[in-house]
Amino acid sequence: MPILSAGPENSSGDPIPSECAVIEVHVAELKQLFNSIDPSPFRNRDLDPKAEEFIVDWAKDFGRDTQLALAVNLDRSAGLPDEAAVLRGAIHEFFRQRALGQRRRLRELLRVGQTSLAIGLVVLAGAIAIGNFIANLLKGSNLGEILRETLAIGGWVSMWRPLEIFLYDWWPIRNEAQLSDRLASMPVRIQYFNAAAPEAWKGDWPAASPTGERTVSERH
Repeated sequence: MPILSAGPENSSGDPIPSECAVIEVHVAELKQLFNSIDPSPFRNRDLDPKAEEFIVDWAKDFGRDTQLALAVNLDRSAGLPDEAAVLRGAIHEFFRQRALGQRRRLRELLRVGQTSLAIGLVVLAGAIAIGNFIANLLKGSNLGEILRETLAIGGWVSMWRPLEIFLYDWWPIRNEAQLSDRLASMPVRIQYFNAAAPEAWKGDWPAASPTGERTVSERH
């Protein structure tokens, strides 16, 4: 695992502590990290789905308590002085919003679980009560026992969904939210590997939006 030192001349951004697990992304241009069809302002754009998947999958390979860092290996020379800070802000904001969305999803799932549990308990109690009533009504008959067991099984089937939610479904969403929190606070550093075209940064983000349009700061 490579460990990046702070402040080499061919890099910019956050110092990366030696204890960090480094996620490395190699792109020709920074705008390749962003979703080109997202209509949001360029500083608030979503990450490209493939870039998001790559970063998240790599982060999952490390332990839950491991501090993460992102190193972007960029095939061009340095551009605007604040491009590393702007990149860090965009990435952090994306993962903050991802964490918020996952927690909303978790709250909604738990609400569904509570409603499903209430319905399931009512159905289960009703099925058992009706089954016992029929069994007593047909006392001594195999039919009564069959109907009671059938209703009891149906009542327990109604508990399947709430049990699935509270036993299995909630904790993967919580883990994803916690991972997003870690990614939303990780150091971000750019390493520049190719200065053959020193003006290439003018056509890249953040000097230009991910769709190629020049930003206000670059036009003036």
